[in-house]
Amino acid sequence: MGIFTISLDFELHWGGFEKWPLNKIDSNTNQNDYKKYFLNTRVVIPKILSLFNKYEIHATWATVGMLMHANKNQLKENFPSLKPDYKEKKLSAYHYIETEGIGESEEKDPFHYADSLILQILATPHQELGTHTFSHYYCNEQGQNIEQFRADLQAAQKAASRYDQKLQSLVFPRNQFNDAYLKVCFEEGIKVVRSNPLDWFWNILSTQNESIVKRLNRGLDAYFPIGKNNTYSLQDLKKEVNRPICLPASRLLRPYRRKELFLNNLKISRVKSEMERAASNGEVYHLWWHPHNFGNFSEENLIDLEAILKHFRYCKAKYQMQSLTMVEISNNFSSKNA
Repeated sequence: MGIFTISLDFELHWGGFEKWPLNKIDSNTNQNDYKKYFLNTRVVIPKILSLFNKYEIHATWATVGMLMHANKNQLKENFPSLKPDYKEKKLSAYHYIETEGIGESEEKDPFHYADSLILQILATPHQELGTHTFSHYYCNEQGQNIEQFRADLQAAQKAASRYDQKLQSLVFPRNQFNDAYLKVCFEEGIKVVRSNPLDWFWNILSTQNESIVKRLNRGLDAYFPIGKNNTYSLQDLKKEVNRPICLPASRLLRPYRRKELFLNNLKISRVKSEMERAASNGEVYHLWWHPHNFGNFSEENLIDLEAILKHFRYCKAKYQMQSLTMVEISNNFSSKNA
């Protein structure tokens, strides 16, 4: 029986504070495009949840822990004692807070708090609250170390406890997968981690000066068969002692682009084809994206998403394909390999 899983990297502005200025005004529109982008994201998230509910989709929301607060006092109470000491200081969320500042509450600063959205996620059936670390932590950047990472995960768990949640699934920010940190993940309660596709262009070592060739190949692979087969059986997964299960990503759902209608249609067809291959072969298909990817052309992105979810419904009817969260897959895998 095939499995369809969705994981979302839920981060708002914490996902790129060092490169997305919130105080820059466009001279043509007299607006801040990034503020508009993230405000649109906040509007589209309930619509995504509505589609998930309509099609009975189980999804993991890998959420930056800093979003799990209603105000600054709550956030600061959960700061870890050890913070990442990146060589590039601009990568630190704490450095951003000190130098740029954030608002006092979600109402005043909807870009850095998401308490109300998290409550909506948890109120929607079959949704899992996972972690994208507390501070959008970069595990492959120079300067940080494994104990700082542990402190970050502990802070994330503490933040999630406000919602009576225990975080069990993790997605590494910027896909900086670090095998050496998996033992710490396990020790801090993580059962399953999203790992990268096996293709060389998904081996991401740093946010700084990444090869344009890698980025180009990742983009092309959304439309053309450049990478390796990206569906897999549960039997292909390895469970190592004192390590979480590593659940490879299959496909990044890239956002709609108005000037690329042919490529957009090709991208959706590719997702459907891969999903059906997984369904017919009894394999896993793991789709992921950031909710803010729907911040531009929101309605067009939602139309594309519904087309994908309709195809899941077809695969469910024809092949008995299941929709599972990351931790549900982990539990399924563990029970079969007990």
